[in-house]
Amino acid sequence: MKPSVFVFERLAALLQQLVREDAARHGLLPVHLQVLGYLAQANRYSNIPIAVASYLGITRGTVSQTLAMLERKGLISRSNDDRHGRRVHLQLTAAGEEVLAGSWPQRLDVLLAAGGVDLDELASQLRAVLGSLQRLNDRQAFGQCRECAHFLEERGIHRCGLTGETLAVDQTIRICREWSDPRADRPTPPAPTRTP
Repeated sequence: MKPSVFVFERLAALLQQLVREDAARHGLLPVHLQVLGYLAQANRYSNIPIAVASYLGITRGTVSQTLAMLERKGLISRSNDDRHGRRVHLQLTAAGEEVLAGSWPQRLDVLLAAGGVDLDELASQLRAVLGSLQRLNDRQAFGQCRECAHFLEERGIHRCGLTGETLAVDQTIRICREWSDPRADRPTPPAPTRTP
């Protein structure tokens, strides 16, 4: 195993441990905390149950049960979409936001900043790894709206080039399930081949 792969393996294990500990502190399962974390970042195109399932790579049934439990605990609320009949949008309640306050992502941000890490450079390198893994596993990308190939800014007005809809500034910094890599026209390097 190459050192970089070992580091990723250890990071994944430690992050899973942090999620389990944070979830247990609130009487939740890790998947509950992951759903809350996702909804805290999702824009209006992505705060729907099908996007939760896609982002987390879990079944619709698991998502349905998880959302019902989070709603019973008062951590999320649902609202109907005015434009799309049966579509339901999910939002964190104040109690849901409180669960996330001080959780592992915030603690990690503080730790990285205190360690003198160039956070922009690290994010860029990790995005490249993430993109490669998503392509390798044929997964939906998800990414920040303003970094999307569809993002348009004209005279201070933000729009989604895919839907044509105007975007509020706070929506442009959230993640979207319709995200498309602006560098997608670049040729993708071939996947490494295994030799026997």
